[in-house]
Amino acid sequence: EPDFGAITASTLHVPLDLSYEVDLWGRVRRGFESAQADAAASVAAFHNVSLTLQADVAQNYFALRALDAEIAVVNRTIALRTEQVGIVSNRFDSGLGTELDVARAGTELATAEAELATLRLRRVELENAIAILVGEAPADFRIEPATDGLGDGSAKTPVIPAGLPSDLLERRPDIAEAERQLAAENARIGIAKAAFFPVVRLTGSGGFLSADVESLFNWESRVWSIGPSLSLPLFAGGRNKAGLERARARYEESVARYRQRVLVAFGEVENALAGIHLLGEQAAAQERALQQARRARDLALEGFNVGITGYLDVIDADRAALQNQRASLQLEGQRFIATVQLIKTLGGGWEANPNDG
Repeated sequence: EPDFGAITASTLHVPLDLSYEVDLWGRVRRGFESAQADAAASVAAFHNVSLTLQADVAQNYFALRALDAEIAVVNRTIALRTEQVGIVSNRFDSGLGTELDVARAGTELATAEAELATLRLRRVELENAIAILVGEAPADFRIEPATDGLGDGSAKTPVIPAGLPSDLLERRPDIAEAERQLAAENARIGIAKAAFFPVVRLTGSGGFLSADVESLFNWESRVWSIGPSLSLPLFAGGRNKAGLERARARYEESVARYRQRVLVAFGEVENALAGIHLLGEQAAAQERALQQARRARDLALEGFNVGITGYLDVIDADRAALQNQRASLQLEGQRFIATVQLIKTLGGGWEANPNDG
């Protein structure tokens, strides 16, 4: 019998495949638009978080400075009440006053000291909150008490121009995010529509083919092929139809979400403007009350010094003056906080963005 020996051969192949889709129906273009809009929405979401963080820091800072002003007032009150305790005690020792007056003066002094401790605790809490917001360890973070600002008239809230244009709301990151999400869903409708049409691709392959390594990368060992391919969605009609309906439903949902965010934005701006206006009126009335309370305190002290009024009248007038002064400082702090809130609701303020035009 003839002996047919086995013949073994091997080939080496280094392939390179390329594929290009002919975008006849806009599927690729709409896919790019969708991805681009999604990326822009993510950037807007980041800016929204950043704006919220900045507003929180500013609001906590102004609340802390309002507390600094209150602490300064209470410190001065403690110094005055310490003097009053000495005066009342001397009058009692001289037989001109009563022990009841001494006890009342001591009570008012201790009450002011207790209020000071409460204010200092609140300040520490706000300082720690700011530290956390800016990413610092509370133990290593310190904001020195202000010696001026709120309470002395040197700090002024920004003047808000009349007739703020509504297009300022377009700068709000949350609205920009919703608008980009809307654009992405609109592009996905185009992708879903393109799924009904055939996909045309130009496919090419090339490389090197050789029986031995030495000649694998020689120019004579090159091989290549190119040709079109066509895929038809013959049996995917129901799936494609459902995909299109889903894309349209998600688009309508995005439209509703965008409209809702715009309405919420208008409401927040109106609330912020009304709050600033009413806080201004309240602050003006509070300032008048403070002036009257200070006048009443001065009259009570004058009457007590000449023996016309009792020390109880002095205590009541002094307490009313302190309460009204602290209320004025709190309102001033609230006005700054409300202004920060308005800036936030407008997406960063009411000045024209130089990049807009």
